[in-house]
Amino acid sequence: MLIALLTLLAAGIIKGAIGSGVPVLVVPVFTMLYDVKLAIAVLVVPNLLSNLLQVWQYRRYLLPIRFLAAFSIAGALGIILGTWGLVVLSPKLLSLGVAGAIVLYLIIKLTRRRLVLSYALASRIVIPVGLLGGILQGAAGMSAPASITFLNAMKLERPVFIGSISVFFVAITCVQIPALLKTDILTMQRSLYSVIALGIILTAMPLGAYLGNRMPHRWFDNLIMLLLSTYTKEIRYSLP
Repeated sequence: MLIALLTLLAAGIIKGAIGSGVPVLVVPVFTMLYDVKLAIAVLVVPNLLSNLLQVWQYRRYLLPIRFLAAFSIAGALGIILGTWGLVVLSPKLLSLGVAGAIVLYLIIKLTRRRLVLSYALASRIVIPVGLLGGILQGAAGMSAPASITFLNAMKLERPVFIGSISVFFVAITCVQIPALLKTDILTMQRSLYSVIALGIILTAMPLGAYLGNRMPHRWFDNLIMLLLSTYTKEIRYSLP
């Protein structure tokens, strides 16, 4: 319980600082402590409401509507495919999927330092990237290897990045919630846990926003990568 609480607090700080990172931190830990389905269900309310808050805060700094619409609609379609995988795949395969998503994220973070994606090129690949992000979010609980990496490569200003990625997260979560309800993954008990998780994350976000305006973002990136490296090993060792 203490580990889960500290993880949610850390995720809230990261979210406030860089506008993302909650699933990247929470899903691996909750997968290790509980299972993938609970990890995904617990984050639906925080994903929806914390990102709605950031969409409102950064509404004047969004990417063009056409771009965000294509990105979000493709992600919503991916959520449906990913949630189907969440239902039919075994817990072991799902845990391996989480570990695989983390490894992919770490590889991209380590190798993309010089990657710059122009808006013109990004506009041509936005639909497949959004679809992949939705699939990863639905099946493994984290779209970061596709969605966050994609927008980071565009070298956006902090307000534009936070507002735009938050629009994507809101859109896919709006599809994910009914999908999880229909498949009985999001139960009443897990919904209550999700509301509690939201309160913890929101409590920590102001501190993250304060730190994010005063500290280099690479510090937060390096912290996430360090934690993910540890979590990947723990998930691997905990598999049957």
